[in-house]
Amino acid sequence: MAGKDAIEAEGRIVEVLAATLYRVQLANGHRLLAHVAGRRRLEFERLALGQSVKVEMSPYDLSMGCIRAGGE
Repeated sequence: MAGKDAIEAEGRIVEVLAATLYRVQLANGHRLLAHVAGRRRLEFERLALGQSVKVEMSPYDLSMGCIRAGGE
């Protein structure tokens, strides 16, 4: 995903799926499928249901995204 074209948004994990996939609901109610990327995948930090995360999405496909950083 291109960094300069990416759309960043904050959301909460509403469903934990297999293979480090998560269903995330954004503040505006939009739901998308997100995968873990970057250092978080290397460290294999587990994400919990209801946890706040920062998601990057491509402007071409808003139904998929990658989780870059976690919230509090």
